[in-house]
Amino acid sequence: MRIQPTTLAPDLYRRLVELHMAVDKQAVEAGVERSLLELVRIRASQLNGCAFCVDMHTTAAVEAGETPRRLHALSVWAGTPFFSDRERAALALAESVTLLSERRVSEEVYQRAEEEFDKDQLAHLIWAITVVNAFNRLAVTAELQPQ
Repeated sequence: MRIQPTTLAPDLYRRLVELHMAVDKQAVEAGVERSLLELVRIRASQLNGCAFCVDMHTTAAVEAGETPRRLHALSVWAGTPFFSDRERAALALAESVTLLSERRVSEEVYQRAEEEFDKDQLAHLIWAITVVNAFNRLAVTAELQPQ
């Protein structure tokens, strides 16, 4: 059994949760759809191999109105007709931010996101992707399992 950084440093974990909640609230207020936030969180979590976060955000996505068909196809979103241009731009950005060590966020990916989101929405979307990546790294390192 690995140590659990979230329980051994509870103040830091609480602050990360508070940041997540603030990003979520402000992103929605800025006009980023809750279901879209969950899609990018799931996709980043899939790429990071975080079963705990995939489970949690898939549940949240269903609560936000996502359909099983789209959720099942999310790992291959680029090859399906199920996602809007806005969603595709957000998913491409989520993949690029999540995979920074493999490739940078290209100008093409960034420009597509700028075309679909205003500056405020884009800033909040980047924060949402960044925060879920932080959670992924904690959960994967600690080998957290879905409940």
